[in-house]
Amino acid sequence: MAGEKKRLAELAALVQGELVGDPEVLIGGVADFDSAGEGEITFVADLKHGARLAECRAAAIIVPAAATGINGSAIRVRNPYLAVARIHALFVDEPFAATGIDARAVVGHDCHIPAEVSIGPLVYLGNRVRLGRRITLHPGVVVYDDAVIGDDAVLYANVTIGHGCRIGNRVIIHSGAVIGSDGFGYATDENGHHVKRPQVGVVQIDDDVEIGANTCIDRATFGKTWVKRGAKIDNLVQLGHNVVIGEDALLVAQVGIAGSATTGNNVVLGGQVGLSGHIHLGDRVMIAAKSGVHNNLEPGAVVAGIPAIPHKTWLRSSAVYAKLPEMVRELRELRRRVAELSRAMTPGEDESLGNNG
Repeated sequence: MAGEKKRLAELAALVQGELVGDPEVLIGGVADFDSAGEGEITFVADLKHGARLAECRAAAIIVPAAATGINGSAIRVRNPYLAVARIHALFVDEPFAATGIDARAVVGHDCHIPAEVSIGPLVYLGNRVRLGRRITLHPGVVVYDDAVIGDDAVLYANVTIGHGCRIGNRVIIHSGAVIGSDGFGYATDENGHHVKRPQVGVVQIDDDVEIGANTCIDRATFGKTWVKRGAKIDNLVQLGHNVVIGEDALLVAQVGIAGSATTGNNVVLGGQVGLSGHIHLGDRVMIAAKSGVHNNLEPGAVVAGIPAIPHKTWLRSSAVYAKLPEMVRELRELRRRVAELSRAMTPGEDESLGNNG
């Protein structure tokens, strides 16, 4: 698919948009607004950039549905970000090409490996590993005993899959991620020494999940740590043992989730959010970056801060926080004036005021 030009009419049909201008314009790629040129399509996300449409040098442009004053060819859509993502994916898509198993890979016994795979140099597969069709394992991937990986999965360099873990179809795991390391579980004795608790569960990653570079997902103490279908996890995220992440969740960089915390579907956690263990977030919860959450949250909650509180309350609190130095100065001045007034009052005046009151 990469390198093949498409008629603008085909792209409009792909994104279910309204075609403006010449349907026969040929598009060979996607570029940003400022650099797009002949044979390329670009986009503007909202009408605030409408005044710049006349500056566009691209062959065509994707615009919001309400956009007007378009001189050239365009596609009007409700969500330009979504439309450009689908069109861009079309142009960069490349069909799977099986290269087989590199001679420098190490394969254990009783493995199930289809003919259509691409296994790079220095890949290690333990015993009884089961691979799906059209899998790509980049150099240095390690898959321990009894692990299962589904069809069309891509594991980039130096990914590690722990023993017994299960990876679904069309999963993408970026370089350096570790799936199935031991959960962080210890019991402390009377002398303050920490005794390791065995971690005998697994990690299950469902279909269409993407996991960022250097993310770590711990195996369960018992049962499974579970990332459900369609979840997208950014780089440097830590999921503790027995965590469950709901479908289509978004976890941004450096999120940390303690053991046995669970989320519903379509949850969004901003960068560096921390969740304490054994809590549950309902469906569609949104948590602002750097927040710390210590309690269950109802479906649809939007929170921020440490500890996290309703987002609008946090915004008002932040505005007050910025004024604290000024408020302290005012308080000190008021105290000074009250003290001066108290010293100025004579006993007779004080009694007179008391009688009048």
